[in-house]
Amino acid sequence: MRAFYSGHFVLPLPPGHRFPMSRYALLRDRLLEHLPAVEMDQAPRASDGELALAHTPQWIAAISDGSVSPQSMREIGFPWSEAMVERSRRSTGATIAACRAAFAGGVAANMAGGTHHAHADKGGGFCVFNDAAVAARLMQAEHGRSGRRLKVVVIDLDVHQGNGTASIFRDDPSVFTLSLHGQKNFPFRKEVSDLDVELPDGCGDADYLTALEHALDELDRRFSPGLVIYLAGADPFERDRLGRLKLSFDGLEARDRRVFDWTWQRRIPTAFAMAGGYASDIAETVQVQLGTFRVAFEHWRRWQNAAR
Repeated sequence: MRAFYSGHFVLPLPPGHRFPMSRYALLRDRLLEHLPAVEMDQAPRASDGELALAHTPQWIAAISDGSVSPQSMREIGFPWSEAMVERSRRSTGATIAACRAAFAGGVAANMAGGTHHAHADKGGGFCVFNDAAVAARLMQAEHGRSGRRLKVVVIDLDVHQGNGTASIFRDDPSVFTLSLHGQKNFPFRKEVSDLDVELPDGCGDADYLTALEHALDELDRRFSPGLVIYLAGADPFERDRLGRLKLSFDGLEARDRRVFDWTWQRRIPTAFAMAGGYASDIAETVQVQLGTFRVAFEHWRRWQNAAR
């Protein structure tokens, strides 16, 4: 199974910044130790043309040349730097590469990504460019057949609503946006996804998994995708600083298993991204992410066995 990383591009964040940049290197180390069969490759750099599939030229230019306003950077939550631009491009490129690898091998990963708060013309919530939106549009350009657009579903299980993704695809029936998220959590002004499932503070394993099951059933009734982009946020975890939900390690593994079972049963290529994760102990966030990789790797092996 292939996984793409952009961890060499580390943002110069001030001391005490709440974004856990070190988790990406820790995840890479844990994969090398526990899942050495995962093939890790450096992410390619998304071009202006690729970014323009989901973002306005004005936003791409302002971020790239540093002319973006201080207010816009405050909404993102990072100081502007060339490293931030490069990392944002490569994080988007990683989801593009993961989608291409998923078409070839069934399942592939972006070891970062899930930047779902980025709208067409602005960023927000640690998100500069929307990797899932750019990748979905590019895959539609590469895999459309006889005038029929590839149908893509974004299954967003980050604890925060994917407001940027919902906004970008609001009027696009070829992309279905599904978001399970905390009702009272960021963003406080939410966009309308094709299917939003709002969860109360303190929601635990059983209620979450029931809600996910109902959501996948409704997705089945309404949409038949040819590609899944799965945002496997670690922030529904019970000890996440920003999550407010109460999923255990076992509950999150069951969540991942249900999503990958659903895609495998329908033989839908699946690219997944790590999205959010802010546990006080970063090792716990990485443990959740490693669990996601273990489940994904099992399903990737199913694809390989079926192809023999």
